[in-house]
Amino acid sequence: MGSRTGDEPGGGGPILFLDVDGPLNPYAAPVEDHPDGYLTHRMRPASWAQDYPPVSLDGGGERIPTLRVWLNPSHGGALLRLPVELVWATTWGHEANEWIGPHLDLPELPVVEWTQQDMFGSALDGGSGDAEDDEATFWKTRFVAAYAAGRPFAWFDDQLEAADIRWCDAHHPAPTLLLPIDPALGLCDGDFEAVERWAKQL
Repeated sequence: MGSRTGDEPGGGGPILFLDVDGPLNPYAAPVEDHPDGYLTHRMRPASWAQDYPPVSLDGGGERIPTLRVWLNPSHGGALLRLPVELVWATTWGHEANEWIGPHLDLPELPVVEWTQQDMFGSALDGGSGDAEDDEATFWKTRFVAAYAAGRPFAWFDDQLEAADIRWCDAHHPAPTLLLPIDPALGLCDGDFEAVERWAKQL
């Protein structure tokens, strides 16, 4: 289950959960035509490097694989201006604070925690009681809702679908705003504006 820090369950203002790949890193954009304003970074987070070890070269030496990440430095300020608490909800986990946040001038943020088992098949204990409904949702959805602990939340993620919106509307006790982000475009002005309007209307 996602860990909680800060406010007691049900208390506090709205949360904005942030995914990295898709919203902040438009990984699906064409290499030769990624969105304007993004800078290319080469990274080697430990969680990724374990699957991509150094490659021995025929002539001796080795090549160290790196992960290409596109980030728009203006997004950090835009996020910090929103009237919400920012929380990472990404498979980068705590490494988002090490590798992503500094390029966006974000402070260290709290993190929704999950395990490799959570990512690849297990479900949070205590579903909604509707097996078909639970099965249709994105694996992160109930972890994010559990972390929010009754607080309103918005969420940027490229894998959100209508089933996740329906599940949160039916089972989360506070207002939610789930915004599916096109991973070829990343976050757009309208996404920030939608969260600001939603938060101010609460």
